[in-house]
Amino acid sequence: MTLEQILVIILIGAAAGWLGSFLVKGRGLGLLGNVVVGILGSFVGSWILRELNVTIGSSPLVNAILTGAIGAFVILFVVSLFTGKS
Repeated sequence: MTLEQILVIILIGAAAGWLGSFLVKGRGLGLLGNVVVGILGSFVGSWILRELNVTIGSSPLVNAILTGAIGAFVILFVVSLFTGKS
């Protein structure tokens, strides 16, 4: 994996994590929190959308960000159910 690929993954993860955390909490989680939640959310979102047989957007970049944001939203929503924090 090249440095460029790693940077793209981090940037997409940050954007997806920020969008997901903004939808759940109304604010971001900070750069590191957004990246972690976004990257984990990408896996969760990919699995959910694959199971539902749904594709989002025609652009790979838009698809990656929205898929990660959906997964981040799900992760943060489930965590908030268990912790009682929103």
